[in-house]
Amino acid sequence: MRSLPFLFIIGLLFCSSVKAQTEKVVNNNAMSWFSVNNVFKFNNKWATVLDFHNRRQDFMAETNFWFIRGGIAYYIKPNLRLVAGYAHLWLTPPADSLSNWQDENRFYTELLFTQKLGSLNLLQRLRVEQRWQEQIVNDEKVGTKFTNRIRYLLSFNLPVFKGEKAFYLPSLMLADEILLNFGKQVVYNSMDQNRLFIGIKQNISKSLNFDFGYMNVFQQKSAGNVYDSNHTLRLFFYYTLNLAKEKKPSTPIHESGD
Repeated sequence: MRSLPFLFIIGLLFCSSVKAQTEKVVNNNAMSWFSVNNVFKFNNKWATVLDFHNRRQDFMAETNFWFIRGGIAYYIKPNLRLVAGYAHLWLTPPADSLSNWQDENRFYTELLFTQKLGSLNLLQRLRVEQRWQEQIVNDEKVGTKFTNRIRYLLSFNLPVFKGEKAFYLPSLMLADEILLNFGKQVVYNSMDQNRLFIGIKQNISKSLNFDFGYMNVFQQKSAGNVYDSNHTLRLFFYYTLNLAKEKKPSTPIHESGD
């Protein structure tokens, strides 16, 4: 019986240790995301897409990674587009003392749907990705990790001005995207990221526009109990070159996100 208090204390210490090991840790970071997103439309059914991205950490001080993505798009309807393609990512070393960049190869397919609800422009996008991420330990490449990821984006664009010049005045934009991991090598972080964006969309011409604003990227790391809350300045440009000889040119599909 005398050993019971001792065992009780040991039990409390063990529970405290387990709690400390599994306690949620949130790291707050300042980042900036920049991109140019291009659509080259050959006719009313086929197009190519080509995106360039630079994402920076410590707000704008250092590059986090470079990213390029291309694909072939098929327009099922003017407001419904299917895309399949490939992307490559170059992730910078996590410390100045390390030299190896981490590569990622990625295949993706997506379905993008837009519609108007009164004056509100609504966009929905479903994307599925297959990702091969290089694994680096002690600055040595040791293998590749394969995961699948599914992404759902819901975006709202609301014009706030009316009249002839309203097209060239900013409109409000609100978007949220959830990203989920799945596959044998996904253990703790099935919930990969949530990206919440609020800002403006601005037309420069009928073929060029941009969105600008604040985005919070909340990401669960592979350990399961560690999260990044990335407070992000986002500036994305969208360019559409329409080579289609249409009797009645269709309105460019509303783009959103990366």
